Amino acid sequence: MSDAALPIQASPEADILSALGTRSIVLVGMMGVGKSTIGRRMAARLKLPFVDADTEIEAAAGMSIPEIFERHGEPHFRDGEARVIARLLDGGPIVLATGGGAFMREETRGRIAAKAISIWLKADPDVIMRRVRRRADRPLLQTADPEGTVTRLLTEREPIYGNADLTIASRDVPHDKIVEETIETLRAHLCGERASPPPADVASAVR
Repeated sequence: MSDAALPIQASPEADILSALGTRSIVLVGMMGVGKSTIGRRMAARLKLPFVDADTEIEAAAGMSIPEIFERHGEPHFRDGEARVIARLLDGGPIVLATGGGAFMREETRGRIAAKAISIWLKADPDVIMRRVRRRADRPLLQTADPEGTVTRLLTEREPIYGNADLTIASRDVPHDKIVEETIETLRAHLCGERASPPPADVASAVR
C-alpha cells in the first residue's frame, strides 16, 4: 500500500485545532508559573503563533514594563494591558501568555471567555518564589518583603484565577510533561473525552 493510501491518523493536536475554530488559548496565573515557557511549547505542538502579552505591551509602549510602572503607575499599565490583550484576541487563534494581573480585570476576563479557552497554571507559593527570585524585573516584587507580597497576591488572585476554564498544576517536573498534560486536558475539555487521571504528584497542587 502506498503512503498516499494510508488513512490520516487523528491526533490530539488536530482535534484541538478543529474544536477551537477561531478561538485562542490563553494562559493565566501568577508570575513565575511558566506561562511563557509552557505557552511557547504548546504553540509549537499546535502549530499556532505564540504571543507574550508583556512583550507586546512593551512594544506598544516603547519601554519596558518596569519603566511603565515607574513613569506612569500600575493603573496606566493595566489600561494598556487590557487594550493589547483585546487586540491580540481579535487576531486569533493564537496561544497567548498573559501577565499575572491581567485576568483580574473583569473586562479582560469577559473578552477571554468570549474569544478563547483559558488555562490557569497553578503553582505553590514556594515554587513561585524560587522561580521569581532569579529575575529582577518584577515591579510588584520591588518591596522589602517579596515573600509577603507573593502570599498577598496569591490570596487576592487565586479565587479569580479559579474562573479559568481549565486548571493545570505547574510544578518542578520537565516542561514537556506539563505541556503533555495540558494538551490532553484541553482535548478532553473541547472534545468531550475523558482525560486520564492526573499523576499522583498533581493531586495536592490542584486542590
